Amino acid sequence: MDEQTLAALVTQVGEPSMGKFFIEILTVHVKISRMIDLQTLVTLSERLREAPAVVLLGPRQVGKTTLALTLADTWPAGSTYLDLERPADRLRLDDADAFLRAQGSKLVVLDEIHRMPGLFEVLRGIIDERRRAGQSFGHFLLLGSASLDLMQQSSETLAGRVAYLDIGPIHALEWPAADLDTLWSRGGFPDSLLAASDAASLRWREDFVRSYLQRDVPMFAPRLPAETVGRLWTMLAHQQGALLQQSRLASGLGVSSPAVERYIDLLVDLQLVRRLRSWSGNLGKRLVKAPKVYVRDSGLVHALLGLGNLHDLAGHPVCGPSYEGFCIDNLMAVANPQCTPYSYLTHAGAEIDLLIERAGQPWMAIEIKRSTAPTLSKGFDVACADLNIEQRYVVYPGTERFPMRYGTQAIGLVQLMQVLRKT
Repeated sequence: MDEQTLAALVTQVGEPSMGKFFIEILTVHVKISRMIDLQTLVTLSERLREAPAVVLLGPRQVGKTTLALTLADTWPAGSTYLDLERPADRLRLDDADAFLRAQGSKLVVLDEIHRMPGLFEVLRGIIDERRRAGQSFGHFLLLGSASLDLMQQSSETLAGRVAYLDIGPIHALEWPAADLDTLWSRGGFPDSLLAASDAASLRWREDFVRSYLQRDVPMFAPRLPAETVGRLWTMLAHQQGALLQQSRLASGLGVSSPAVERYIDLLVDLQLVRRLRSWSGNLGKRLVKAPKVYVRDSGLVHALLGLGNLHDLAGHPVCGPSYEGFCIDNLMAVANPQCTPYSYLTHAGAEIDLLIERAGQPWMAIEIKRSTAPTLSKGFDVACADLNIEQRYVVYPGTERFPMRYGTQAIGLVQLMQVLRKT
């Protein structure tokens, strides 16, 4: 994508308004503004006004720090920011209790909190002291990349004192609808999406993968061999959206099946892989119980497979599964937190790509097709009938909404994301 194309996209996005705020991002050849939905900032502010501490979770390079600093700059009581990857900032916390207490009523932002897990016990005492002094919310904003590890540490130590908020890569409602193929091809990490060329974008993603394997895997799982985790990551990209077959993966890697499960657990924890569980309600049907596995960011799928542009992708077997994973991640990025995603597959062949359960009941069935002339299988209708689902959609790469067989609506990705956001 050249400078002229990027400028045109910024024009499509529009001027700043009450509903949006803009964060400047520098690329090699051009400075443009990333439009982020204000709702993310509003939600973070609301959580901080309800709880003493908030944990902001997400993979590296998605904009957690920028979002946190945007909020911190306008926090009424003032703020202090510490990046725990910087030796100078870690040095300031040699006596963490004294330093943090000295911040008074300020909002303290601790970036890369997993670098100093021992801080959680200190935070608990300070939070309780601030509460007794009448300050009931807005004490600490904690940023990290490993969701399960951070949630476990914080929930054990800060029980009743902490809230959580996830932030992911740029999704389709934050990007011009006319250029969704670029978002699909490059993925949603800002530096990849906004790179000056497809080649530069691919290089950034390859470096991103290498960095995770060299830094994050040893940090979060020192006993797991980073090279083997990298091979598994690539194997999962080749099998995007397939049923998880741990024994087969284990055989290919030369490790045990439990070891594969630990490796996948790590990639899920780092929010790089989605394990889409199979719906397991009691219908009297023979259900396939194995989950499906997706590399979450489509751009990383393509980088792991060496697919540098849309032309390379179009002729590759992963094209359809990649688009399916892209749609699932985008849809769940805007869905209500009460919505839980599942796959659905019976041994008789009834299948739903994405089943969304709400309030404990199957609510919406979604089929995903890369074709501009989508068709429906009988298995989708049978599955919807089994679950008594009326909300039925086929997502396809078009913008026109039209009825199909079995009471199903064909709909574009952006349009269905808007439906999910409103419900």
